[in-house]
Amino acid sequence: MLSRRDSQLLDCYAADLADLRQRDRLRALAPRQGLDFASNDYLALACSREYAEAAASALARGVPLGAGGSRLLRGNHQEHEALESDAARFFGCEAALFFGAGFSANSAILSTLPRRGDLIVHDALIHASAHEGMRLARADRASAAHNDAGAFEEAIKTWRSQGGRGRPWIVVESLYSMDGDFAPIDELVAIADRHEAFLVIDEAHATGVYGRGGRGLAAALEGRPNVISVHTCGKALGVFGALVCLPCVLRDFLVNRCRAFIFATAPSPLLAACLRAALGIVEQADARREALATRVAFAGRELQRVCEMAPSQSQIMPVIVGSDASALALAAAMQARGYDIRAIRPPTVPEGTARLRIALTLHTDERQIAAMIADLGVALQGLAA
Repeated sequence: MLSRRDSQLLDCYAADLADLRQRDRLRALAPRQGLDFASNDYLALACSREYAEAAASALARGVPLGAGGSRLLRGNHQEHEALESDAARFFGCEAALFFGAGFSANSAILSTLPRRGDLIVHDALIHASAHEGMRLARADRASAAHNDAGAFEEAIKTWRSQGGRGRPWIVVESLYSMDGDFAPIDELVAIADRHEAFLVIDEAHATGVYGRGGRGLAAALEGRPNVISVHTCGKALGVFGALVCLPCVLRDFLVNRCRAFIFATAPSPLLAACLRAALGIVEQADARREALATRVAFAGRELQRVCEMAPSQSQIMPVIVGSDASALALAAAMQARGYDIRAIRPPTVPEGTARLRIALTLHTDERQIAAMIADLGVALQGLAA
């Protein structure tokens, strides 16, 4: 039992949690339960037999689980380097650098590469990890309206007119994680070329699902000197970590200047070995991608027919209801019917846009998708009553 004096140390944290609870924004961990309409394991590879065999093979040949140190000390394992070489060939970039997570990769890039006097122009709905990197960056930053290519160009022009002399950085996701829509990549790369800007593309929710062999929506841009892409490995690739694809000189700069890389214990060599196998498996997974695309099209038709909602055209289907309380109530109703569907609330999404985020994966079939959408229609009617 804490003394009154000791409990006072924690009072401000308890008050903050109480405020979140009052505003229907208190988060809590919940177990996996019900049919999977929540995960990012889009191709259902994470628990696949192929991956289990790849892990067993790596263990059998003596690949260690732990690295034992940072990459610049003894933690640099041959599996890390082999993965980065394989990834560069797979994605078609000049070089790749392996990070332990997509969050750390995004924050590392933006806190390290943009220099003092540069400008980072980011999409208004960019990942929290990008915001973390920008918070630590020396460069100025500006927000552009979501998926509005003209707003990006206008921000650069305004900055130049006000004396900006550095390098612009355009930062986007190719497929947005909460809205399920696609960035206007062709327009953005044209803007980057016109203004001698770097284009940073987070392919987290596209890698594995889109592009030839699952190489992502921006695969045609890989290898350009002004393009940096981030391929998160814990979603459709079904493993963990992230691969940053970029020019060799920028890779070397990160190795020398990126604190999140220099001072972090290296990712698991076993994980790197599994990812090497995953790249080959995903490249040959056209049947899985086609099956997922069929489910996405079917779900879109059903959502429009039953709920009169326009589909997102991707495997991420947002059902926006507005208030936090409504999102929680709708999620609870769907969970009670046997579906693992979660409520997403601000600040993860903008104020007034609390929602369900329904993810389509190969863990569910068309019959289960149809049943889920039918139950969603009933639950939405109950919410409106």
